[in-house]
Amino acid sequence: MMITLQTDSLLLRPWQKEDAEALYKYASDSRVSELALWPTHTSVEMSREVIEQFFMPNPHNFAMILKETGEPVGCIGLVPSGEEHHSVVESEREVGYWIGHPYWGKGLTSEALMALIRFCRDVLCLHSLLITTDLRNIASQRVAEKCGFRFLEECVFDGIHSKVYRLEL
Repeated sequence: MMITLQTDSLLLRPWQKEDAEALYKYASDSRVSELALWPTHTSVEMSREVIEQFFMPNPHNFAMILKETGEPVGCIGLVPSGEEHHSVVESEREVGYWIGHPYWGKGLTSEALMALIRFCRDVLCLHSLLITTDLRNIASQRVAEKCGFRFLEECVFDGIHSKVYRLEL
Protein backbone atom coordinates (compact mmCIF):
# COMPACT_ATOMS: atom_id res chain seq x y z
CA MET A 1 0.00 0.00 0.00
CA MET A 2 1.45 3.35 -1.05
CA ILE A 3 0.82 6.00 1.60
CA THR A 4 0.38 9.55 0.33
CA LEU A 5 -0.29 12.63 2.47
CA GLN A 6 -1.41 16.04 1.21
CA THR A 7 -1.10 19.59 2.43
CA ASP A 8 -2.06 22.86 0.75
CA SER A 9 1.28 23.13 -1.07
CA LEU A 10 2.78 19.63 -0.87
CA LEU A 11 2.20 16.03 -1.74
CA LEU A 12 4.09 13.66 0.57
CA ARG A 13 4.68 10.37 -1.19
CA PRO A 14 7.23 7.54 -1.13
CA TRP A 15 10.52 8.18 -2.95
CA GLN A 16 10.97 6.64 -6.40
CA LYS A 17 14.15 5.83 -8.34
CA GLU A 18 13.15 8.52 -10.85
CA ASP A 19 13.57 11.15 -8.10
CA ALA A 20 17.37 10.72 -8.06
CA GLU A 21 18.19 13.85 -10.09
CA ALA A 22 15.92 16.05 -7.97
CA LEU A 23 17.36 14.56 -4.78
CA TYR A 24 20.90 15.21 -6.03
CA LYS A 25 20.01 18.81 -6.91
CA TYR A 26 19.26 19.59 -3.24
CA ALA A 27 21.29 16.92 -1.38
CA SER A 28 24.51 17.99 -3.11
CA ASP A 29 24.23 21.38 -1.35
CA SER A 30 26.44 21.29 1.75
CA ARG A 31 24.26 23.98 3.38
CA VAL A 32 21.51 21.35 3.51
CA SER A 33 23.51 18.20 4.29
CA GLU A 34 25.74 19.71 6.98
CA LEU A 35 22.81 20.72 9.17
CA ALA A 36 20.81 17.59 8.32
CA LEU A 37 23.62 15.35 9.64
CA TRP A 38 24.26 13.27 6.51
CA PRO A 39 26.96 13.26 3.82
CA THR A 40 26.71 15.71 0.93
CA HIS A 41 25.69 13.81 -2.20
CA THR A 42 28.47 13.70 -4.81
CA SER A 43 26.59 12.18 -7.78
CA VAL A 44 23.13 11.33 -9.10
CA GLU A 45 24.14 7.69 -8.66
CA MET A 46 24.78 8.28 -4.94
CA SER A 47 21.33 9.88 -4.66
CA ARG A 48 19.77 6.90 -6.47
CA GLU A 49 21.49 4.51 -4.04
CA VAL A 50 20.20 6.51 -1.05
CA ILE A 51 16.68 6.31 -2.48
CA GLU A 52 16.93 2.55 -3.12
CA GLN A 53 18.77 1.53 0.06
CA PHE A 54 17.44 3.96 2.67
CA PHE A 55 14.32 5.80 1.51
CA MET A 56 12.36 3.11 -0.37
CA PRO A 57 12.65 0.37 2.31
CA ASN A 58 11.23 2.79 4.91
CA PRO A 59 7.42 2.90 4.47
CA HIS A 60 7.19 6.09 6.54
CA ASN A 61 9.73 8.21 4.64
CA PHE A 62 8.27 10.69 2.19
CA ALA A 63 9.48 12.90 -0.63
CA MET A 64 8.10 16.42 -0.21
CA ILE A 65 6.68 17.15 -3.67
CA LEU A 66 5.86 20.76 -4.50
CA LYS A 67 2.34 20.56 -5.97
CA GLU A 68 3.05 23.62 -8.13
CA THR A 69 5.93 21.94 -10.01
CA GLY A 70 5.72 18.21 -9.21
CA GLU A 71 9.37 18.33 -8.09
CA PRO A 72 10.69 16.63 -4.92
CA VAL A 73 12.21 19.48 -2.86
CA GLY A 74 12.77 17.79 0.50
CA CYS A 75 12.23 14.76 2.69
CA ILE A 76 10.31 14.01 5.86
CA GLY A 77 9.65 10.80 7.72
CA LEU A 78 10.25 8.52 10.64
CA VAL A 79 13.79 7.45 11.46
CA PRO A 80 13.93 3.62 11.23
CA SER A 81 13.51 1.95 14.62
CA GLY A 82 16.89 1.34 16.22
CA GLU A 83 18.58 4.15 14.27
CA GLU A 84 17.32 7.04 16.40
CA HIS A 85 19.65 9.83 17.53
CA HIS A 86 18.16 9.76 21.04
CA SER A 87 16.55 7.05 23.16
CA VAL A 88 12.81 6.71 22.57
CA VAL A 89 10.06 5.61 24.94
CA GLU A 90 7.33 3.09 24.12
CA SER A 91 5.06 4.11 21.20
CA GLU A 92 7.44 6.92 20.26
CA ARG A 93 9.35 7.48 17.01
CA GLU A 94 11.91 10.03 15.88
CA VAL A 95 11.09 12.34 12.97
CA GLY A 96 13.66 13.60 10.49
CA TYR A 97 13.26 16.25 7.81
CA TRP A 98 15.13 18.57 5.45
CA ILE A 99 14.24 20.81 2.54
CA GLY A 100 16.24 22.26 -0.36
CA HIS A 101 17.90 25.63 0.27
CA PRO A 102 15.68 27.62 -2.18
CA TYR A 103 12.68 26.63 -0.02
CA TRP A 104 14.08 27.57 3.39
CA GLY A 105 11.90 29.94 5.40
CA LYS A 106 8.74 29.41 3.34
CA GLY A 107 6.80 27.33 5.90
CA LEU A 108 6.77 24.18 3.76
CA THR A 109 8.60 21.99 6.28
CA SER A 110 6.17 23.01 9.04
CA GLU A 111 3.29 22.21 6.69
CA ALA A 112 4.77 18.78 5.97
CA LEU A 113 5.47 18.11 9.66
CA MET A 114 1.88 18.91 10.64
CA ALA A 115 0.65 16.35 8.08
CA LEU A 116 3.11 13.75 9.39
CA ILE A 117 2.02 14.45 12.99
CA ARG A 118 -1.64 13.80 12.06
CA PHE A 119 -0.64 10.58 10.26
CA CYS A 120 1.44 9.36 13.24
CA ARG A 121 -1.39 10.11 15.68
CA ASP A 122 -4.42 9.00 13.66
CA VAL A 123 -3.05 6.12 11.55
CA LEU A 124 0.03 4.78 13.37
CA CYS A 125 -1.48 5.50 16.83
CA LEU A 126 1.86 6.62 18.23
CA HIS A 127 1.91 8.32 21.64
CA SER A 128 4.76 10.74 21.04
CA LEU A 129 7.35 11.94 18.53
CA LEU A 130 10.96 13.10 18.96
CA ILE A 131 13.03 15.47 16.84
CA THR A 132 16.81 15.73 17.23
CA THR A 133 18.49 18.74 15.60
CA ASP A 134 22.06 19.93 15.30
CA LEU A 135 22.53 22.64 17.95
CA ARG A 136 23.33 25.11 15.12
CA ASN A 137 20.19 24.26 13.13
CA ILE A 138 17.95 27.07 14.37
CA ALA A 139 15.53 26.69 11.43
CA SER A 140 14.78 23.02 12.25
CA GLN A 141 14.33 23.93 15.90
CA ARG A 142 11.82 26.63 14.90
CA VAL A 143 9.91 24.10 12.76
CA ALA A 144 9.69 21.73 15.73
CA GLU A 145 8.53 24.49 18.09
CA LYS A 146 6.03 25.89 15.56
CA CYS A 147 4.47 22.42 15.31
CA GLY A 148 4.07 22.06 19.08
CA PHE A 149 7.22 20.13 20.03
CA ARG A 150 8.71 21.05 23.41
CA PHE A 151 12.42 21.24 24.18
CA LEU A 152 13.49 18.12 26.10
CA GLU A 153 17.26 18.39 26.49
CA GLU A 154 20.63 18.96 24.86
CA CYS A 155 22.73 15.90 24.13
CA VAL A 156 25.75 14.76 22.13
CA PHE A 157 25.23 12.06 19.49
CA ASP A 158 28.18 10.87 17.41
CA GLY A 159 30.12 13.93 18.54
CA ILE A 160 27.37 16.32 17.38
CA HIS A 161 25.88 18.67 19.96
CA SER A 162 22.12 18.46 19.53
CA LYS A 163 18.80 19.68 20.84
CA VAL A 164 16.02 17.17 21.41
CA TYR A 165 12.31 17.98 21.21
CA ARG A 166 9.24 15.86 22.07
CA LEU A 167 5.59 16.11 21.12
CA GLU A 168 2.96 14.17 23.06
CA LEU A 169 0.27 13.00 20.63
